Amino acid sequence: MTLVFAMQAAGLIVGPLLAAALLTTSLSHEVIWRILVAFGALPALAVYSARRKLKETPRFLKAAAQEEDDAGRLRKAAHYDASTHSVSFWDGFHRLVDDKRILARLIGTSAAWFLMDFAYYGNTVSSPLVLSNLGSDHTVLQKTLTQLAIFVLFAAPGYAVAALTMDKLGRKTIQILGFAMMATTFGLLALIPNVEKSFYPFLIIYGFSYFFTEFGPNATTFVYPSEIFPVKVRTTGHGVAAAKGKIGGFVGVFTFPFFMAWHGLPAAEGAAAIVSVLGLIVTVFLLPETKRKSLAELSEHASTPIEKALV
Repeated sequence: MTLVFAMQAAGLIVGPLLAAALLTTSLSHEVIWRILVAFGALPALAVYSARRKLKETPRFLKAAAQEEDDAGRLRKAAHYDASTHSVSFWDGFHRLVDDKRILARLIGTSAAWFLMDFAYYGNTVSSPLVLSNLGSDHTVLQKTLTQLAIFVLFAAPGYAVAALTMDKLGRKTIQILGFAMMATTFGLLALIPNVEKSFYPFLIIYGFSYFFTEFGPNATTFVYPSEIFPVKVRTTGHGVAAAKGKIGGFVGVFTFPFFMAWHGLPAAEGAAAIVSVLGLIVTVFLLPETKRKSLAELSEHASTPIEKALV
């Protein structure tokens, strides 16, 4: 799952590359940004057919009291038990919120994803605003190439390290480390006077914020919900957590320019630092370590301070 999510790194690199190529043409910026937005639809269209043909997992079929025949068609299992069959979103949602331990995990995964996307997408989508602090005389092409360099040198390696260490260091360790370093780097950008006037120190700090976001909660917030919920509510729990993450991304993208207009870079990066500290606290108290544990073990045992208190 980490490797799948790491494909975001390819998008972070291909996007600026395409933008830079278009900026070297005679096309107006009004046309270029529209081409870039339209280009983003192509990967989604490419997987549309494949997604429709994907088979369900054996665990899901068992939980849904279904089975496949020899031709690959789904049918009701011979031993059907309606009491264990989740038939709708609301049925799955009630299963999530009626169990205090599972509810704590839902709150933990949702809050962590919300806070991570707030800081990450606020910085990423508004990176031209951030990078404009380095020099007002820089062209859009120069800013785009600078952004590309940050993604190549810091973000992409972060995804790779996350994939290589996910099962060695563990999800919780990586997420705690990531949030802690995000808070540190964003805090440095907010607190060091006129740091944006020093080109290379600024880019190094800003770049490391990307490295520890990718080698951190940007990977683990996607993996966590797929592991810590019982199979009957796993997709519902993952969907709820992901939806909260997108809300966080919207809030971050929407408010970041206002912070910049209010008190400049220190206000925007200070907000991102505070949000990262909150993500660290949520991870420590609400999320278990899933390293080397089977899905059955994760469904049965309480392992966080909050879960043990509820039990």
